[in-house]
Amino acid sequence: MQKPIVVRFAWEIIWSIFVQISTMGFLEEIKRRRTFGIISHPDAGKTTLTEKLLLFGGAIQEAGAVKSNKIKKTATSDFMEIERQRGISVATSVLAFVYKDKKINILDTPGHKDFAEDTFRTLTAVDSVIVVIDVAKGVEEQTEKLVEVCRRRNIPMIVFINKLDREGKDAFDLLDEVEQKLGLTVTPLSLPIGMGYDFKGIYNLWERNIQLFQDEQKQTIGKKITFEQVDDPELEAAIGSARLNTLKEELELVEGVYPPFDQSAYLEGKLQPVLFGSALNNFGVEELLNCFIDIAPEPLPKTSEERLIQPEEKQFSGFVFKIHANMDPNHRDRLAFVKIVSGTFERNTPYLHVRHNKKLKFSSPNAFFAEKKEIVDVSYPGDIVGLHDTGNFKIGDTLTHQEKIQFQGIPSFSPEHFRYINNADPMKAKQLNKGIDQLMDEGVAQLFTLHLNNRKVIGTVGALQFEVIQYRLLHEYGAHCSYENLNVHKACWVRCKEENHPEFLEFKRVKQKFLANDKQGQLVFLADSAFSLQMTQQKYPAVEFFFTSEF
Repeated sequence: MQKPIVVRFAWEIIWSIFVQISTMGFLEEIKRRRTFGIISHPDAGKTTLTEKLLLFGGAIQEAGAVKSNKIKKTATSDFMEIERQRGISVATSVLAFVYKDKKINILDTPGHKDFAEDTFRTLTAVDSVIVVIDVAKGVEEQTEKLVEVCRRRNIPMIVFINKLDREGKDAFDLLDEVEQKLGLTVTPLSLPIGMGYDFKGIYNLWERNIQLFQDEQKQTIGKKITFEQVDDPELEAAIGSARLNTLKEELELVEGVYPPFDQSAYLEGKLQPVLFGSALNNFGVEELLNCFIDIAPEPLPKTSEERLIQPEEKQFSGFVFKIHANMDPNHRDRLAFVKIVSGTFERNTPYLHVRHNKKLKFSSPNAFFAEKKEIVDVSYPGDIVGLHDTGNFKIGDTLTHQEKIQFQGIPSFSPEHFRYINNADPMKAKQLNKGIDQLMDEGVAQLFTLHLNNRKVIGTVGALQFEVIQYRLLHEYGAHCSYENLNVHKACWVRCKEENHPEFLEFKRVKQKFLANDKQGQLVFLADSAFSLQMTQQKYPAVEFFFTSEF
């Protein structure tokens, strides 16, 4: 009678050990993850830096260029044809690689203000950011707006001052500008030795060494000479005594003026380390990457409407922060990008789509390398997976193991530019409707249907988006469209707590020609002027007006 008890006891011990090992493995996988976004004003070198991080991470053998007549390879993260032609990023791209046993997930965002909405959404899916600043132009308008969003959310930030191979502002003037214009508390972790034509290399305060870069093979990793000590006679011979004395004075100034680096303050968003380099010429990129994996946060908890979700929780949860149609034009696939917040996401396992309250199973979840994808069996908190979508998802949707939670969301912003969209080829009406439907789901723009005549109106945050929509409709769906101008100042979503309230009924009757429905069927007021909007709000106090669609 004792034997079954002994066997059962042995199995319980074995199972307990197995659970402990698997739990340790799960926690180790979380600690390996680093998920971050790269943000900047247009043309500060953000996409070039992404390429060089991939190069130093061993993910690619040769870096591409955003704009170059000599370099034939285009940037890996600029995988859309219009990005290659225009030399700008118009959509967030997701890339991943392993460096020093750390799984790095990069989200390269558009810098152009017309695509800021995509960048704002992406910032909900990152655990930290790298802010790229042009050494000659300093802090620019779009950088200020994006950093303000990061500051409000206490996102840890590293500042990378780029293009040191060009003539630019003095390093300390730039540090002051970053503090004053961006409202940051900075501490330099590297210093440039010279600048522009006189650029000799970088003193790395993080690793306490000096690199003099001798090779300018822009698309591959060049050789470098390292000095461990400032007083090395060979260093003086290499850069000259005047330059060496200047470096010593600057190091004294750094230690006297700036606070020492404190990782906990950085992780709380209270201190921002600054590094210098030239992404195009590979100066300082490896140093940035080494510093980043040492100090950047592991996957962080995320707030849902119900509670705070910790990454270490066993049950899976995640949210859709981006949808992209036609990543592979040959297959017309549509992918929903999901940031995993907790637990493990496993292939062929049913998960709850909270908004639809139904279980979905995914046979081919994708990991990303720009347009290259591979099917993954298991993904962990911090990872981004792409799920093939037939129209089930919209931006902000939550997926869980079974718990009904909703992550605090990703609103749609009120558009500022409006145009009627017309079909320029009646034979392609079906393609046009499908294209508009899918592009609107991506959050590229918003679609409104007027109550008065059912005409379709496209609303965008930036005017350049109209060109992108027209280009993608033609090249991805074979549909021709044309636009007509529409005099609308602002779109705002409206509601009333009582559907039959006399004020609400009168509002809908008087303002009928200015009313429309968005793609989700919500009521929208298209105000023709700021004065009209103000007067309408005063006249109908029972009606609520919202400038984001999440309410």
